[in-house]
Amino acid sequence: MRILIIEDEKKAAEFLRKGLTESGFIADVAENGEDGLFTVLSLDYDLVVLDAMLARKDGWSVLAEMRQKHNSTPVLFLTARGAVSDRVKGLELGADDYLVKPYAFTELLARVRALLRRRGERQPDILQIADLRVDLLGHKAHRREIRLDLAPKEFALLSLLARRQGEVLSRLVIAEQVWDMNFDSDSNVVDVAVRRLRRKVDDPFTLELIHTVRGMGYVLEAR
Repeated sequence: MRILIIEDEKKAAEFLRKGLTESGFIADVAENGEDGLFTVLSLDYDLVVLDAMLARKDGWSVLAEMRQKHNSTPVLFLTARGAVSDRVKGLELGADDYLVKPYAFTELLARVRALLRRRGERQPDILQIADLRVDLLGHKAHRREIRLDLAPKEFALLSLLARRQGEVLSRLVIAEQVWDMNFDSDSNVVDVAVRRLRRKVDDPFTLELIHTVRGMGYVLEAR
């Protein structure tokens, strides 16, 4: 699942990005309100973590414009503005949750997961492909009830393939979604990652689920 952090304090943004990435999410950062609004309106995110006091456009305005443009992406305000009037303002503008700085990362993570669970109508929490179960919120995967030992990036790659099962994903799409990078045709980072994932997901089992589509990319499906 992909989260956009709109935060203009670089150390705070990097701490949050690192923590969410290590928890199995794909996390992008926008360093001011204008860039954040443009990004959330241009790309598909599962959640936005938004500061109130931002350069170039404050968080209140970002949220108001999101809702005016019928963008329903869940928003968690993460801000030092802790007065009751500020919380009420954020919620009335359409925020889904409000957390005041300083905060405990474990609490923020619990709130993030709760918001993503609420969005379950859009995407189920658990995906099943043949005997593979991918728990998107628990960041766990099993085959035949055997827990797969996956690193965070491996789980991010598997969850991307599972969420779009049956769809051939190009190396460019995979690189952008999992590593947030522009794909260089001379780079083999995606191929290496897929090979490692296959060793854990496919090699110990009879049925192969991750397939190469020559000249196009990769697909996860039961054949």
